[in-house]
Amino acid sequence: MSNAPVEISIIGSLSLIAGAEWDACACPEATDGGRPADPFTTHRFLGALEDSGSLGPGTGWSPCHLIARQGKEVIAVAPLYAKTHSQGEYVFDHAWAHAYEQAGGAYYPKLQLAVPFTPVTGRRFLAAPGHEATGMAALMQGAAHLAGEHGLSSVHVTFCTGAEAAAATGLGWLHRTGQQFHWQNDGYACFDAYLAALSSRKRKNIRKERQAAQAFGGTIHRLTGDRIRPEHWRAFWHFYQDTGARKWGHPYLTRAFFDLAQERLRDDILLIMAERGGRWVAGAMNLIGRDALYGRYWGCAEHHPCLHFELCYYQAMEAAMAMGLSRVEAGAQGGHKLARGYMPVTTHSLHWIADPGFRRAAEAYLQAERRAVDDEIGMLNALGPFRSEQ
Repeated sequence: MSNAPVEISIIGSLSLIAGAEWDACACPEATDGGRPADPFTTHRFLGALEDSGSLGPGTGWSPCHLIARQGKEVIAVAPLYAKTHSQGEYVFDHAWAHAYEQAGGAYYPKLQLAVPFTPVTGRRFLAAPGHEATGMAALMQGAAHLAGEHGLSSVHVTFCTGAEAAAATGLGWLHRTGQQFHWQNDGYACFDAYLAALSSRKRKNIRKERQAAQAFGGTIHRLTGDRIRPEHWRAFWHFYQDTGARKWGHPYLTRAFFDLAQERLRDDILLIMAERGGRWVAGAMNLIGRDALYGRYWGCAEHHPCLHFELCYYQAMEAAMAMGLSRVEAGAQGGHKLARGYMPVTTHSLHWIADPGFRRAAEAYLQAERRAVDDEIGMLNALGPFRSEQ
């Protein structure tokens, strides 16, 4: 291994680094021709966000990605953005921003080391094999130095792994936890085998929901790769617009993103679409990882009882079983997922805060918050739908 010093550079667009160089750090496991463990940190996914205008001028997300080189070799990379707001992050720091600004500080811009609009846990300090410790340390130092050099309030690393959180906490970064609901595939041969693991009441409820959903009067299709056609994206765009307008006021992704998804990402995507009378009436978009199915977006043109649960949860479970995946991650929030077998797991984020006084206040808050998160996860686990003898 080289003893050359590690140098950090910043690029304002992923187009300035070759996809192979980025992916050698982001998903080295995919060099065998298989799927990446995390499809969201690939050059093709992050690049589609930029090239579609979902990021960049006017969005409040300005790319400033970190590249660590040792000699001429790229040993680590990180998706980093300068942010002028706190939207699209799913680890909420609005109260921090308000408190900081009430005290006379300028919270924005800040730095966000993350996959935009994507509450999915994965590596954030993306190092090539053999360079993990060196690469992570260099990227952490690079992000903090960039913030300090420009007088920025903070750096936030959202949905990192537990191992990254432990390593960074040891280097003085603040650790925050949260929780999501994931479904674990315990080697189930079929959906009925999964139902057999549930209590009788929960099993009956799920069967009733599936019967109600499947009575919507149409057909459900699971589509990936070349089976996905532009017509599916035209319909899904309308679904996405409707859900976005109702939930967060302004959808994050542009129409061009879905065209690029068709071009670059269709092998990474599973669309679960409901068709009735020759018309697409609802759909759920998932990304496929090496070991997990990631539910991302849902929407509909018609309301039908329980169709949301069917497309987003039950069909995703069946797809994961069919593909031999170990889990389904269904995104942020949603305590209603618990009754359907999606159990709570801990999520992690890291925070570097420039102001010492504000840092001390945030650290005290996070200590109490971590205890509350642990207590909530313990309570939710006790309320799960599985038979008590398991």
